Amino acid sequence: MRFFSCSPSPTPPPPFILHYFTYSTLLNSNYDHHISIFSPQGRLYQMEYAFKAANTSSGLTGVAVRGANSAVVVTQKKVPDRLMDPDSITSVHSITPTIGALTTGLNADARAVIQRARYEASDFAYKYGYPIPVAQLARRIADIAQVYTQSASMRPLAVTTLLVGVDDESGPQVFKVDCAGHFLPFKATASGTKEQEATNFLEKRVDDMANYTKDETVRCAIMCLGSVLGSDFRGSEIEVAVVEGDKGRFTKLTEEEIEQQLEAIAELDD
Repeated sequence: MRFFSCSPSPTPPPPFILHYFTYSTLLNSNYDHHISIFSPQGRLYQMEYAFKAANTSSGLTGVAVRGANSAVVVTQKKVPDRLMDPDSITSVHSITPTIGALTTGLNADARAVIQRARYEASDFAYKYGYPIPVAQLARRIADIAQVYTQSASMRPLAVTTLLVGVDDESGPQVFKVDCAGHFLPFKATASGTKEQEATNFLEKRVDDMANYTKDETVRCAIMCLGSVLGSDFRGSEIEVAVVEGDKGRFTKLTEEEIEQQLEAIAELDD
């Protein structure tokens, strides 16, 4: 004996509705095929993908803080393979003797950005007879990055660059350049995976940063990174670089110097 349900079977949607949703999905997906095509909502999907890659692909978080007479960059140091030489892995680069950069994003793209920045700095010094100001270098890197958003034959470089230097007139400077060609000066900023959490930490201390000494600036940046990652560091697990003084010499701290700063932070916590 067969029993039949009295409840009516679900009625399929009319074919024209299915066709509309299928067509709409395909239409929206077409706007991310080229960098130069805007969606009807005014979005460039390829640029959004580039920002996503710049923030998450490296798995690193970078912090830059500007003090009274110095500027500091701090980031993690991850060695992907135990057989690799740890000294060959870095996200902190010297552009000129007085300007440094921290990059987060795709490593190959970061190398290309750093190489071009060094070329631009050298070319400026050759043409005008004096070192390039950090603000001018930030503008030049941003201009080049913006060109990559205009042509379908190019793709944007998935890199966020934090530049630090000391200006003859304005003192220590921190600039942030994103992959769309947007750049601005900052009192303190962050990039990478935990960018928003680090920004929240820095906003609570921004009023005191103008009076920070070099050591206080370094400790603030390290504490920010440790807070957002929720872990303690050893000297070999982070990179710290400082540009300080009227000459604005850019130097990377050694493991021993980083350990001294970590011990000072531990004493403050106690």
